[in-house]
Amino acid sequence: MHRAHTAFSLALSPMAHKNFATWLLNSSSSQKLIKASAASAVRTYNSAAAEPFANGSTASYVEEMYNAWLRDPSSVHTSWDAYFRSNSYVSPPNLAPVQANTLPLTAFNFGGAVSAAPDSKTIDDHLAVQAIIRSYQSRGHLASDLDPLGILTREKTVCKDGLARRANEDVLRQHSGFLFGEQDMERQFKLPSTTFIGGDEASLPLKEILNRLENVYCNKIGVEFMFINSLEQCNWIRKRFETPGVLSFSPEEKRLILARLTRATGFEAFLAKKYSSEKRFGLEGCEIMIPALKEIIDVSTELGVESVIMGMPHRGRLNTLANVCRKPLNQIFTQFAGLEAADDGSGDVKYHLGTYIERLNRVTNKNIRLAVVANPSHLEAVDPVVQGKTRAEQFYRGDQEGKKVMSILIHGDAAFCGQGVVYETMHLSDLPDYTTHGTIHVVANNQIGFTTDPRFSRSSPYCTDVARVVNAPIFHVNADDPEAVMHVCKVAAEWRATFHKDCVIDLVGYRRNGHNEIDEPMFTQPLMYQKIRKHKNCLDLYADKLIAEGTVTAEEVKSVAAKYENICEEAFALAKTETHVKYKDWLDSPWSGFFEGKDPLKVAPTGVKEETLIHIGNRFSSPPPNAAEFVIHKGLMRVLAARKAMVDEKVADWALGEAMAFGSLLKEGIHVRLSGQDVERGTFSHRHHVLHHQLVDKATYNSLQHMYPDQAPYSVSNSSLSEYAVLGFEHGYSMTNPNALVLWEAQFGDFCNTAQAIIDQFISSGQSKWVRQSGLVMLLPHGMEGMGPEHSSCRVERFLQMSSDDPDYFPPESDEFAIRQLHDINWIVANCTTPANLFHILRRQIALPFRKPLILCTPKSLLRHPEAKSPFSDMSEGSEFQRIIPDRGPAGDNASNVKKVVFCTGRVYYDLTKTRAEKQLEKDIAIVRVEQVSPFPFDLIKEQANLYKNAELVWAQEEHKNQGCWTYVQPRFLTALNHSRDISQSDEQSTFSNTTNTNQESDTDSDSNSDKKSKPWLSRMFASDKTDTVTTGSGTVTGEFNAAKHFDLKNVRHDFNRPAGIAAAPGVRIAKTGRKISYAGRACGASTATGSKAQHIRELNALLNDAIST
Repeated sequence: MHRAHTAFSLALSPMAHKNFATWLLNSSSSQKLIKASAASAVRTYNSAAAEPFANGSTASYVEEMYNAWLRDPSSVHTSWDAYFRSNSYVSPPNLAPVQANTLPLTAFNFGGAVSAAPDSKTIDDHLAVQAIIRSYQSRGHLASDLDPLGILTREKTVCKDGLARRANEDVLRQHSGFLFGEQDMERQFKLPSTTFIGGDEASLPLKEILNRLENVYCNKIGVEFMFINSLEQCNWIRKRFETPGVLSFSPEEKRLILARLTRATGFEAFLAKKYSSEKRFGLEGCEIMIPALKEIIDVSTELGVESVIMGMPHRGRLNTLANVCRKPLNQIFTQFAGLEAADDGSGDVKYHLGTYIERLNRVTNKNIRLAVVANPSHLEAVDPVVQGKTRAEQFYRGDQEGKKVMSILIHGDAAFCGQGVVYETMHLSDLPDYTTHGTIHVVANNQIGFTTDPRFSRSSPYCTDVARVVNAPIFHVNADDPEAVMHVCKVAAEWRATFHKDCVIDLVGYRRNGHNEIDEPMFTQPLMYQKIRKHKNCLDLYADKLIAEGTVTAEEVKSVAAKYENICEEAFALAKTETHVKYKDWLDSPWSGFFEGKDPLKVAPTGVKEETLIHIGNRFSSPPPNAAEFVIHKGLMRVLAARKAMVDEKVADWALGEAMAFGSLLKEGIHVRLSGQDVERGTFSHRHHVLHHQLVDKATYNSLQHMYPDQAPYSVSNSSLSEYAVLGFEHGYSMTNPNALVLWEAQFGDFCNTAQAIIDQFISSGQSKWVRQSGLVMLLPHGMEGMGPEHSSCRVERFLQMSSDDPDYFPPESDEFAIRQLHDINWIVANCTTPANLFHILRRQIALPFRKPLILCTPKSLLRHPEAKSPFSDMSEGSEFQRIIPDRGPAGDNASNVKKVVFCTGRVYYDLTKTRAEKQLEKDIAIVRVEQVSPFPFDLIKEQANLYKNAELVWAQEEHKNQGCWTYVQPRFLTALNHSRDISQSDEQSTFSNTTNTNQESDTDSDSNSDKKSKPWLSRMFASDKTDTVTTGSGTVTGEFNAAKHFDLKNVRHDFNRPAGIAAAPGVRIAKTGRKISYAGRACGASTATGSKAQHIRELNALLNDAIST
């Protein structure tokens, strides 16, 4: 304020000398010269600095201008004319346009002479008004009336004019005592360019200024935007909220809001009436969210959006499906009936399901695609999945600016501030390879999380404060004011279309019921729920308002409600006729035409022509075409030279094998996207897909993008340092197009557990729950190489534990054995040891007639291991992925004399072969690599066991015994080896409850079995209708027995881990044990690896000595 006061004083100081130039040059005071220079430099409108003129070289020019003005004022520039007339400088007419954040000096001379300088109080008062305006803009939301229940509503402050206003010291701070007196309330104040409250008026009385600011910033809408570091964006928001009349709605618009609110409220009321004891996670208390979403979609559609992808939690999902997506109501009501499914899958609860709808938007008369992505109960986990799906759809549509496809994310208040994945997802919003060009976030703010109120669930003032980190404007709005909500939604949609950035709508409402409809909230929030029970719902409040103002009549309100209830009743009656539910009706990502005309049990060949491999290898090992200008690091020149040498020798290492898989798919028109931390170079500096110019910033070259003129695009993207959000993003990306290979690589496999919710809830079980396939590939660097507990293991045992193949079931052997296994399992887990197998398994992801996630343990030391190379012949036409790689050395040639067969997977194979060679046991010990661990290759294991009939069988692994693959492979080995199973009567009954018994010995047995099947499974488990005596090596055991077979197979086992010589539990039939497999490796451990290099070496040597011995 002091600087402004000084500047104005200098600019307006009177210089009443007859001859200005003479006075200036004759002055002996240097201060006068300085002040005159400063005065000449001050510009009211133009911010450009002026050249000082008070010096000897320009004195004659000044004198000349003055004398010319005395003779003829029109002969000089208007600026000199204005100055000489008033003896003070004022801006000439139309000299420059008004600039932002400036005021004309005449603004301080209301009613006074032009030449009169404003006094100190006038300047201070104007600056104070500007400060107050800025205070409202910056902090007005702190005093806004957002809480429908009034619990958090602040008391109004009585100002000096006697009027009560919401703006208090939190808003005005040091200016709170500077609201002048009552006599100043009618004074006119010039409005700065940073506000639009005046509309077409340049000045307003102080009282009107305060009232308008109060109405804009402290009413039912609270706007947080002044932290945004863009003046253009701030002014854009100011204009949308401050311009007078922006909240005016036509009668037609108000009736539309009422009709939509009636449907949202009526749907919840109908469900509450028909399914009073069912959990449905209704929207009561925040029903306005449905009209809000429809308004966002309407405005966005009008602005060019053709597809909207939504993610949301369970609360309000059914209402959104019914009234936003317009999913047939009978399909929704059928979900309450508990019917059997007509298609495969385990299904999910109704409030987790997604959908996909194409329909006409009746407001804009344009077609729109709406998808609600299925989600688990893990709140906010769906956020990155939606973003990935949105980004993919934008990519395949060529929508590079996000004008056609957009995402909407709905959040709960407690989850939005409590779940870290929200922050991780927010930070993807502006990354070049992850941005969706703006997401609209809608927070259904119940002011409570389950039973915890906000005072104990967050440290920030608002649940939305996380959005401030990406400069997203936040619009808080009282959910009981439908018109304010509609305006905010319109602004949010226009913001996204204009700036392509995120924004947040905070719908501050309440939750009329408990966490679910059968929960009692009075246990923990008695005072809040006393208010809620007395509070009228939003529909009644708005209907009363419209009736009072004459927009609608009470009869019209009742008619709209009755009409929607009739629609619900008709759908309810139709739902009663359904006999099954169809999971496919709830698919959120349909792949139109992908499965049609395909043999589901036929996989396309994965080998390619050798000429293709050579072409890709040569391109991948070559510098850019303009290599003379593109300076490559000398170390990379050596890498490229080594690759070229391998191509000439027709062999490939790991990086080259991967590049050939990618390049060959790109040649076939398959888009390949590789994402993750440091993937462009590779964590272990092996990939180098992106070459960087050593002298020019951001100048790069990616050879895989330039393999063929008509190839598919290749994307390789270094991600943010996030596993949860980025893996979810790539999973969502993979859902969009089945004809794309999408890969996510962990920096180390150990870190993938940060994304465990995505792995467990989406990737592992997504197809079973939601009939949604995904071909996502997870590349997880894995290997116990002495790098410590957090750089050794991808925890492959967890992925194997979630594999859905039965350890006791040996599938029927046929030519389709392998493909049937892949079709039936939930995902594939592999640990390849050769570049050729990597090549084939990646290409197989696309060659399959269906899609399954692939969990691929990738090596570290093998990336440069001299023996971990493959000839081109292993990747050329006629070759394929090998589920196991048998021993091709002396042991394999003379199987009958082999004493031990060691089965293993991954890099430990090379340690085992080295130790075997050192001990000269190549003829005595065979080493068989299990490349595909899950689904388990029962047929090939059986074949290898039969080949080595006289050999001891051992499973060797580098992981601890309670980790790695051992617990997964042990029972499956026994199933493959023994072809028999220990069966108890209870087990047999539960297994065959849905199977016809073709071996009934008598009608009595049949009746008995039928009776058992009709009993609950728990009763059958502990029932004992007859006993049999079984003789074992340890004595006589009494138990149940039935001769029924396991399906039509007899090659399944049970109770594998019973120690030899110990009697079985009562009620168990004892079968011949047959061959067994033993374990060689580390003992059980709590940590994945030791931090001691010396201990690691000791453990590895013990493992190798145990495995490679006879």
